Amino acid sequence: MDQSPEQIILGDVTVTRIKEFYGPSGLSPGQFFPDSPQGSWEEHREWLAPEFWNPRTDECMTAIQSWLLRSEGRTILVDTGVGNHKDRPYMPAWSRMDTDFLDQLAAAGVRPEDIDIVVNTHLHLDHVGWNTRLDGRTWVPTFPNATYLMPRPDFDFWDPANENKTVLGRANQNVFEDSVTPVHRAGLTYLWDGTYRIDRNLRLDLAPGHTPGSSVLTLESGGDRAVFVGDLIHTGLQIAEPAINSCFCEDPAESRATRHKVLGRAAENNALVFPAHFGGRSAVEVARNGSKFMIKEWADLSPIS
Repeated sequence: MDQSPEQIILGDVTVTRIKEFYGPSGLSPGQFFPDSPQGSWEEHREWLAPEFWNPRTDECMTAIQSWLLRSEGRTILVDTGVGNHKDRPYMPAWSRMDTDFLDQLAAAGVRPEDIDIVVNTHLHLDHVGWNTRLDGRTWVPTFPNATYLMPRPDFDFWDPANENKTVLGRANQNVFEDSVTPVHRAGLTYLWDGTYRIDRNLRLDLAPGHTPGSSVLTLESGGDRAVFVGDLIHTGLQIAEPAINSCFCEDPAESRATRHKVLGRAAENNALVFPAHFGGRSAVEVARNGSKFMIKEWADLSPIS
């Protein structure tokens, strides 16, 4: 996928896509989405391939990206990807990465010092990585002037001191220590619960299931609506088959219920859905299809001129 930033204007809010990675996930559909109905990938092959699934290698495709929002004079970064130089021994594909993420941010006209708010929709390794950067041998906040909004249930769940058992096993190892604790120790975090109003255009709500503190960011401005759903949806097939979970969902039943509720609300409100990991056209308007959903229209993001 082209790495240049793309954007769309929704009411008074400018939304810019900042890309870190797009490519094979290393997981087959059966591994990534073990409860996929038999034949469902082939059934929807026409629009799943090649953006979401490479039939030749039988691998799911994934994007790692952030959403940069400009709203009411503030600059807000939603999720911060994998990050550079992070030691991820149980996720080798994302270990010690060296990407041009900050250059992509600069191409959108933003320096790290310009970020006012960082939203971590949840605290998995691919959503908090750029919270910090390496300064010599020390992890320091990448965005020194920002308030980092973290859902308290996830903060408590992923704190190694609490010794919670997770479906990720040890895949999130080192994440709290190198990407969460440094900004918390610097006094930059705000731990919220339930719901949190950022401004007149933007509101955070808990949407648990994928993790205990998974959250969605709702945008309402003028006549436009959007919802940034984090990992509530990993692949387009979860729109057509909303009962499908990824293998990374901590509470499968709750994840299904939350996905159905959020997609239903998006369909009723004509809201664009912005998942964290869609490549290609990246955001989508959905419609009800009986008890399931269907793609109504893809969003039109344009390259920054």
